[in-house]
Amino acid sequence: MQEYKNKVIVISGGLGDIGQAVALAFLNSGATVCVGDKFDLSTAYEKWTLLASSAANLHYDQVDVTDPHQVDVWISNCRARYGAISICVPNAARVTLKDYRAISPEEWKAEMDVNLSGSFFMANACAKYFVEDNIAGSIVFLGSWAGHAVHKSLPAYSVSKAAVRMLCQSMALEYAPYGIRVNEIAPGYVNAGLSKVVWEKNPDLQREAAALVPLQTILEADEIAQQVLWMCSENCKHLTGASIVLDGGLSLIRP
Repeated sequence: MQEYKNKVIVISGGLGDIGQAVALAFLNSGATVCVGDKFDLSTAYEKWTLLASSAANLHYDQVDVTDPHQVDVWISNCRARYGAISICVPNAARVTLKDYRAISPEEWKAEMDVNLSGSFFMANACAKYFVEDNIAGSIVFLGSWAGHAVHKSLPAYSVSKAAVRMLCQSMALEYAPYGIRVNEIAPGYVNAGLSKVVWEKNPDLQREAAALVPLQTILEADEIAQQVLWMCSENCKHLTGASIVLDGGLSLIRP
């Protein structure tokens, strides 16, 4: 995908499995990638050794996406350092595995702050610069099929991801006259994050999860990354306000 050569990409939650995979896919396509996450620099280097290399087209910043000022400074600095931003991937997220009776107000608020508000702060900051720089930019939210189908024990996560879907659609409509495209990828079961940790300890649970999927498969982080690149490409120049559910058919049996 040579169309990404020298383009500037910003990705939040960049040290997670999906964030790293998306960043690496863009790097391999010749892009300049700015990743942000909540960890300090030394911890970031431990989590992703590539950051410690001399790669001139990869940059890391510690940023709290729940703080709009920090987000604005991060995006502004990336733009000042590398030039106009072309693609924004709000990926930072958190999840609490508790039901409604158990989840605390603090846990609920923390998920809304990261998953919804953090996504909005980042996406809107980038969109404003797209307009200012006259860039037909692309925003791809990392949603979840949990925002499209009812789940037990994921109250704040499911609600926040459903809200991200509407955020995607409303931003897509408002920014369409500027040539800016806004879309969402909503993965199903992914071998990443908390699921990956659990499945590595107990592979039988992964096989059981795969058996529930109509296509009998579990997504890998790099597969999601390739879909992000596809959605941002010229092949999808008419795609905006769309939510692509990559769940292997799970939502067909759990509508």
